[in-house]
Amino acid sequence: MSDDRSIAVVGMGLRAPGAANAEEFWQSLIRGKESISRLGDDDLIAAHSDPTVLSSPDLVRAAGILDGIENFDAAYFGYTPREAEIMDPQQRFLLEVAVEALEDAGCDPASGESTTGVFLGIGRSGYFLHHLLPRTDLMSSFARQISLFNDKDFAATQISHRLNLTGPSMTIGTACSTSLVSVHQACKSLLEFECDVALAGGATINVLQYGGYQYQEGNIFSPDGHCRAFDAQARGTVGGSGVGLVVLKRLSDAVRDGDAIRAVIRGSAVNNDGADKVGFTAPSVAGQAGVVFEAQQVAGVDADSIGYVEAHGTGTPLGDPIEVSALTEAFRVSTSRRGFCALGSVKTNVGHLDTAAGIAGFIKAVLAVERGVIPPSLHFRRPNPEIDFDSSPFFVNAELREWSGSLPRRAGVSSFGMGGTNAHVIVEQPPEVEPDADSVADWGVLVTSGKSVDVLSRQRVRLAKCVAEFEGGGLSDVAFTLQTGREHHEFRAAVVARCGGDAGRALA
Repeated sequence: MSDDRSIAVVGMGLRAPGAANAEEFWQSLIRGKESISRLGDDDLIAAHSDPTVLSSPDLVRAAGILDGIENFDAAYFGYTPREAEIMDPQQRFLLEVAVEALEDAGCDPASGESTTGVFLGIGRSGYFLHHLLPRTDLMSSFARQISLFNDKDFAATQISHRLNLTGPSMTIGTACSTSLVSVHQACKSLLEFECDVALAGGATINVLQYGGYQYQEGNIFSPDGHCRAFDAQARGTVGGSGVGLVVLKRLSDAVRDGDAIRAVIRGSAVNNDGADKVGFTAPSVAGQAGVVFEAQQVAGVDADSIGYVEAHGTGTPLGDPIEVSALTEAFRVSTSRRGFCALGSVKTNVGHLDTAAGIAGFIKAVLAVERGVIPPSLHFRRPNPEIDFDSSPFFVNAELREWSGSLPRRAGVSSFGMGGTNAHVIVEQPPEVEPDADSVADWGVLVTSGKSVDVLSRQRVRLAKCVAEFEGGGLSDVAFTLQTGREHHEFRAAVVARCGGDAGRALA
């Protein structure tokens, strides 16, 4: 794909097990941390309301826990307490993460300067099933509102409405591949000039996340609560909750606007297995190989230029060998090299985030190509004997690895949905941009705001911490983003400073 059809990743927002934002997520990844929680008796009894569950021999006391799913700043978005009470936490979190992602990108929707689209998917509303449906008082009085705040159809349009985003807005559903398919659809919309900015991603929140799960032989879930992708001991994955959104723009627009480009999407593809597999829920070598090869063709890159693949990597005895076989088939079209491409799976860190799984892997890959480091894939000791790594282009990246070499850092990201919808995206390190002479000016006016005095105070503390760690020479870029890339609320503060340390002290 030529630069005029490449897409820039300019912002991101994330909630994942063990991580309140994308930076915490990255730090956990590079430290090789498994963020799967081990559940105690009190957690399990509270989730199931039945002490006898503890005696089940098949109970697995593990889950990828998302903190604070009961919290929501309803007033910020103009919702009443009752509306917040009946709103699915997936929709609540998506609203908050959307604001954070747009702020990370320096995009202020209130400016009206760009047409912004929303492309995302969410999981089934467990909140509706377990907390609202049994409440006959709520269901009889607020049935219509409950539908609007819990039905998948309205997840994207709630964001568009509340943030006044006027581009295409659609909820996408392809099971586990939902959020990566959403990235693909967002890229297409940008390239068709249906929008200038796009939010893409997804959410899955299990409201009974402290309940663990019952192991069943032949199912996709692990008997011991660990995901060992590509390992000889791999027996399944672990469920988890997460929310992720990225902000995308046409690369040419991002360069023109001076955006901080995190990575470049060179190409993407989506297909379906059709009937070429043993059953509806089974994976297909042909389908997966086809989507990987098609993405490489769209991107205009050879397989041997790809240094890392963020795999679907569920850690199942059936799925892992099929995935490596499919990747090998796709790569062998253009290269005969062996053992040059690292392979990993974020599911070994945070579990399987269902509809949000693809965006978690995508954000991991974006940060890897941006920072030149490949995080370790956990729990890999011996390769699955059904996988012929020795004659393949791949090796499992079991330790933190510096990403060096003369080629641009380039990664593939895969996500495969039950039912056969497959997605693959090629991402590349951001282009080097010469700093503008004005951007290293000594002084900057740093502004921040909030919808209340308390919120403003918290914003000051956050900004102080951020700029105190700022190592750049001048503050003009920071000042410009704060002035033009943030919505300005009623309560405001400003400081004038010439370096990050001075600004941090003035704001604190």
